[in-house]
Amino acid sequence: MNEAAHLADRLRAVGYTKRDIARIIDRDPSLVSQFYTKNKGAAFVPALRQVLAAVETGGITDLSELAAIAARLTQRRTTASGARARVRTKAVLITPTGSGTGRVGAQAIASGSARLRPLIAEAARRGLRLAFTVRLAKTGYLHPSGSRTDSPGIRRDVIQRTDHSEERSYGSAQAGGFDAADFARRVDAAGGDVTAAVHQWLVETGCIRPDAQIIHLEIRTWRPR
Repeated sequence: MNEAAHLADRLRAVGYTKRDIARIIDRDPSLVSQFYTKNKGAAFVPALRQVLAAVETGGITDLSELAAIAARLTQRRTTASGARARVRTKAVLITPTGSGTGRVGAQAIASGSARLRPLIAEAARRGLRLAFTVRLAKTGYLHPSGSRTDSPGIRRDVIQRTDHSEERSYGSAQAGGFDAADFARRVDAAGGDVTAAVHQWLVETGCIRPDAQIIHLEIRTWRPR
């Protein structure tokens, strides 16, 4: 583990959660997880050291006090005018023909598949069509594998996994797909939670059980003919 992960572990050992640590450094909890999985967090090492010292030697335990200590060393970047700088994000890649793809796994799905929201929003802005593939436990689907009632117009085979889950596709270029603008509105209505919006659509259309959990999600876009 890197230094940030080691410091986070020491804080967790005395009772703080990853969410608590995220509050202390004023960042998203997913960033704390990336200390362990993506070797991130070097910029927060000085603040984490100060916080750990405050806990271990100063006896300070209140989150707001610890956050105030960390804030001196975790100030966000500012522009020349003094405004908070925008966080750099990856550009949404949709080709001139309208072709675009985005996929997320279990960790991102649990937090709402946020990285797919810009893709859907851009597809809606361009008037594109979309389709999606979901993966969940076989028992989560209401219709048997290959049923045309489940996903009319899809000729793809259902992909079965060794962990007793299945991938099924909904929408296709041949069948016309779905209106990206409609899905963008669904995502907005779900507070930006793409996972919840797709899950709700699958429940409403009688494809999955209400308690089924999506463990993989892929969005594809194209320009209608």
